[in-house]
Amino acid sequence: MQKTLLLLCCCLLFACTPPAVETSGQLADIYQRNSLRVGILHGPTSYYIGVDGPTGFEYELAKALADRLGVELSLAPSFHLDELLDKLETGQVDFIAGGLTLTPSRTERFRAAPPYRWINEVVVYRQGATWPREFADLAGPVVVMKASSHAESLAILQQENADFQYVEDPELDADELLQKVIDGSINYTLTDSNQLAVNRRLFPQLSIAFTLNENLPVGWLLQKSQDDSLYSVLIEYFGHVYQNGDLVTLEDRYFGHVELFDYVDTIKFIQAIDHTLPKFKPWFLEHAGELDWRLLAALSYQESHWNPKARSPTGVRGLMMLTMPTARQMGVDSRLDPQDSIDGGSRYLQLLLTRIPERIPMPDRLWFALASYNIGWGHVEDARRLTQRDGADPDKWLEVKQRLPLLRKKSVYQHTRFGFARGDEAVMYVENIRRYYDTLVGVDERQQLEDRMEQQRQKLVEETNQSEESSALAPPSS
Repeated sequence: MQKTLLLLCCCLLFACTPPAVETSGQLADIYQRNSLRVGILHGPTSYYIGVDGPTGFEYELAKALADRLGVELSLAPSFHLDELLDKLETGQVDFIAGGLTLTPSRTERFRAAPPYRWINEVVVYRQGATWPREFADLAGPVVVMKASSHAESLAILQQENADFQYVEDPELDADELLQKVIDGSINYTLTDSNQLAVNRRLFPQLSIAFTLNENLPVGWLLQKSQDDSLYSVLIEYFGHVYQNGDLVTLEDRYFGHVELFDYVDTIKFIQAIDHTLPKFKPWFLEHAGELDWRLLAALSYQESHWNPKARSPTGVRGLMMLTMPTARQMGVDSRLDPQDSIDGGSRYLQLLLTRIPERIPMPDRLWFALASYNIGWGHVEDARRLTQRDGADPDKWLEVKQRLPLLRKKSVYQHTRFGFARGDEAVMYVENIRRYYDTLVGVDERQQLEDRMEQQRQKLVEETNQSEESSALAPPSS
């Protein structure tokens, strides 16, 4: 209820407050230097360098604000929150973005922008160990990042229970602590629910022991100041992105598909990446065209679990589960030939992408194409018409996926152009591919990093050996 009221207040402020034209104070400084300086935390839930450059939930929020103000976005990224807090206090950045929980100590020291997300703090352990259902069941301390919101929560808990023990690690971040739980170096950590959801794609053994705190607000931090110019802009901005649906769309893009977690399915997929994918990876790479080969592989896994002889009751067959008409259209001679199937499936998906209106941006454009691969573009168009009829945006996947399940209802589909469709299955189909793709990207990037480290190690060994050989061959000094 509090969340709804707060966001409603932001919307009302936006409705009666036009974007600032006359500027003063901090906002005037931003316009004068033509840049919005943002301290941002590295991490999968806020900011990282992806295949196409900078990306992340917090990054996109900050970039949209800079674009709205008409200035450049100047990032000060860091792995350490303390470093960013010092920069904020000394005026080196205008605000900090990083999925920061608005704890009492932070809001006492800094000014908080309007909250835009709410998270739970959960105690995490490794699947297979004894499940601790409360703090009395813990077999060892809870390890958290030093000076974090989690450390603050546990300090409060320790005041109430002197027997409770926790450790603040000054070196590791939240993701590294979760990795330590996986490899058994530590028994427990405290993390945010969205951080856990993202990491579970790669490490499904991470399990929730119990929830410590619920519905904690997340927001940006500014300097404490009498200057309200930037703060007023942030109130207007968050009211705007909430009112027009951009905030919900962004949340769905980064977190909507990871909230539903299937432990067994994720384990099987990661095993298949190790044991089955290598047989077909060269063909995914060869025939990806303008697609990311990992997306093509994720689509194939959703279709056939990488079984080249897969067959459905409806007669679709092969790695990419092509229908006979689609195979003929794509010139595929044998649907059971893995390379032919991958080639045909890739070209068919790229053909579907060309049918999506060009005004629809990525990644929504891709989600529509994947749904079309499953149930056909005609049915997706029917759902888009239903979306438009309801006054929602038919170009947003978030809106259309809420109407696709209606295509099962006779009262609805009898009035559509293409009739009945299993729209709910199409939604799950796309969300599964998104999860598989995220997992595959994570595994692939981790493997690339390990390969680079191994290459550097071998290079260092070779240089050391060459140095020793040169020293052995050198004449003795007189």
